[in-house]
Amino acid sequence: MSDLANPDALATLVGKATTPRPAAGYWTAVGRRLKRDPVTIIVTLLLLAIVLMAICAPWVTSYDPYAGSVMRRLRPIGTPGHWLGTDETGRDLWTRLAYGGRLSLLAGVAPVMVSLLVGGLLGITAGFMGGLTGTLIMRTMDVFYAFPSILLAIAICGLLGNGLTNSIIALAVVFIPPMVRIAETVTTQARHLDFVEAARASGTTTMQIIRHHVLANVLGPILVYATSLISLSIILSAGLSFLGLGVTPPQAEWGLMLNSLRQSIYVQPYVAALPGVMIFVTSMCFNLMSDGFRSAMDVRLSK
Repeated sequence: MSDLANPDALATLVGKATTPRPAAGYWTAVGRRLKRDPVTIIVTLLLLAIVLMAICAPWVTSYDPYAGSVMRRLRPIGTPGHWLGTDETGRDLWTRLAYGGRLSLLAGVAPVMVSLLVGGLLGITAGFMGGLTGTLIMRTMDVFYAFPSILLAIAICGLLGNGLTNSIIALAVVFIPPMVRIAETVTTQARHLDFVEAARASGTTTMQIIRHHVLANVLGPILVYATSLISLSIILSAGLSFLGLGVTPPQAEWGLMLNSLRQSIYVQPYVAALPGVMIFVTSMCFNLMSDGFRSAMDVRLSK
């Protein structure tokens, strides 16, 4: 699991967390940098198109995602009426990809959101409180680092059983430790800032210091790291479905579709590769968007 936490890639964000800036001016500068970054704008628009495709699946296709026909199985790309071809049971592949985006995006985003809430809370608590509380939290998280992320997810799914809910739980457990480590790192640095010490000396309560001073400086790095985890979550959730530990048939999900089409790769290789292309494009878009946000939030860059 050490591969999930990348201190080098987040060094600039951690540095930013230790430098207090006026909120309005800082976020205005971030917005200006994002507007001058065409790659981030393009991948964000592409991600928005993928999300809209999944949400509006009933309106962008007229086919039933579960109804097939032996007479039209494995039609090639460009077939009239099936412009992306059909799968091994004759189901329209464009329809399956559109509906599959719903479960794939949900399985990618939900574990990260859970880990953000739980891991962020634990990490901020450990970093701000320190002492025995921080030691107990961090040493508990270190136990999970003894297991590679994918093997831990497979073990949890094998214990709980297959299904979307269980795969979300498994991936959330996998992502909580690195989220705790990132949150604890930036919070530990933020709590020693001069204005935090001044607030503590003036008699401000702990909750007020966390809410008004600490969170403003640590949420940025934590959110950017969470964004970078979404791409990994999409790949891992697709891998669990490919292994039969995630979404179950006949539901439409990109990893499960890749598994069911693997037997057809010698007959219709382009059709069989389409779910993998969707997984790759979506995960790369999240990665590039995360990189763009990290660069935009680096206060050391010139305006």
